[in-house]
Amino acid sequence: MTEGAAAGPVSVTRRDRVVLIRIDRPEVRNALDEATMEAIAAALETADRDESVGAVVLTGTEKVFAAGADIKVMVEREPVDVLVGGQAERWRRIRQVLVPIVAAVNGFALGGGCELALCCDLVVAGESARFGQPEVKLGIIPGAGGTQRWARLAGKHAAMDLVLTGRTIDAQEAVRLGMVNRLVPPHLCVEIALEVAAEIAAMPRLAVRLGKQAVLRAFESPLEAALDAERQAFIMLLGTADRREGMRAFLEKRPPVFRGR
Repeated sequence: MTEGAAAGPVSVTRRDRVVLIRIDRPEVRNALDEATMEAIAAALETADRDESVGAVVLTGTEKVFAAGADIKVMVEREPVDVLVGGQAERWRRIRQVLVPIVAAVNGFALGGGCELALCCDLVVAGESARFGQPEVKLGIIPGAGGTQRWARLAGKHAAMDLVLTGRTIDAQEAVRLGMVNRLVPPHLCVEIALEVAAEIAAMPRLAVRLGKQAVLRAFESPLEAALDAERQAFIMLLGTADRREGMRAFLEKRPPVFRGR
């Protein structure tokens, strides 16, 4: 792992073609204030622009992934403060990142922290991980996609359960609901997430990015429109050098050498 930049509340390191972004505010349980969200969005955008980066791992500390919004800041907030504060734009920037993001979740992922994990493309969770949307207990609801992503991921009744009771679920239940891809020992969580990310990064860059876009269209478009977008992406990839290399390597029984073109 090569050392990288420390951008205030997050640190950025790199292993080959994988960037590791770590939220590091243990004194406030990795609360997602504006500065932290800005640092996360900026680090993801930097990785997204770098053609040598094939995937990103986003993680927290050993005890907490992210415990949601900073309540000490939110308690005095008025509606206009939220409208002009820029948080919605930061969440939008994260959603628009095309490089695949693997969440490595240990400990608590609550409120905005759970929504941040839901924004990622895959989730590797330690066996002690806990997820939840406790906003209702504070007189609010999830405001960064929690109501919508849970409903699309796990269905209406599971989403209602989480949003209306504010209860916390363990990693095993998160697997059953379809949120967690791999459940691992906590001390191996980040390492296995890096391995998953490296596997993705070894694939053709254009195919990975268009594949991500096509899957996300399933959550954003009617079926026919999403199928049309998938077909267009498929046809586009037929013209790439990586497609020709992948098929030739398969026929010649050798490892492919992808160039991202």
